[in-house]
Amino acid sequence: MVAGGRGVTVRWWFGRRVPRLHIAGDEGQGPVVVLVHGIASSSVTFKNLVPLLEPTHRVISIDILGFGRSPTPPDAEYTMEEHVDALHATIRTLRLREPFVLVGHSLGSLIVAGYAAEHPGGLSRLVLVGPPIYGTPAAIGDRRVRSRVSAYLRAYEYVRSNKEFTIFNARMLARMLPIKGVFEITEKNWEPFVKSLENCVESQTVVSDLARVRVQVEVVYGALDAFIAPGSLAVVESMRHVTMHRVEANDHIIRKRLARVVAAAIG
Repeated sequence: MVAGGRGVTVRWWFGRRVPRLHIAGDEGQGPVVVLVHGIASSSVTFKNLVPLLEPTHRVISIDILGFGRSPTPPDAEYTMEEHVDALHATIRTLRLREPFVLVGHSLGSLIVAGYAAEHPGGLSRLVLVGPPIYGTPAAIGDRRVRSRVSAYLRAYEYVRSNKEFTIFNARMLARMLPIKGVFEITEKNWEPFVKSLENCVESQTVVSDLARVRVQVEVVYGALDAFIAPGSLAVVESMRHVTMHRVEANDHIIRKRLARVVAAAIG
């Protein structure tokens, strides 16, 4: 529901205001950069990026709904609209006076694309890092890409449907990752994880959202990113306001090599 008063529009969820997200970091001075992490993670995602930006920018890191230290509303469905509403409500509390760069990683890249489409005012640039873009298989003309995307979606459905398997394997994977806490699926965040996966990643609007964005869009991704289906970025790459940055020898994690490219893309 949307209510208004004194020229201000306020969204409400189930009779209460949209929850504000946890601001995990606010460092440095200069042009503002807002960082939004992805699914099953927190703002530690940007551990290698923040030090590159902090000397010349004000860097604000936000935990998305249901993850990190942000709220986990019991009645949330973790739809794209809910994620975007919560991000918008939180950014409004910052009272930013100058245009800012909005950066999203993984699911966060889908959220910030939705934000930019709905709330274009105030943005100077949009940076998507490792965006898991999957079109609807029926709408994909290339048979090979359609087959790859369908396989990814089937895998995500399996992950959602097998809780013990997913939590166990996530725990094993987390031990091998270079950043502690960068990927965690637990009993605590299981519901936000499965609902965000189904409602935002598997059922996504990122291509149509990006078509509505009017600022420059930078897409940075690792050549070894296992969450990007080969060929799935082609439709975004063809957009005139989008610039692609492929980083060799990097996976889905924002390692130092990828962080340097993201920092350059932010400007």
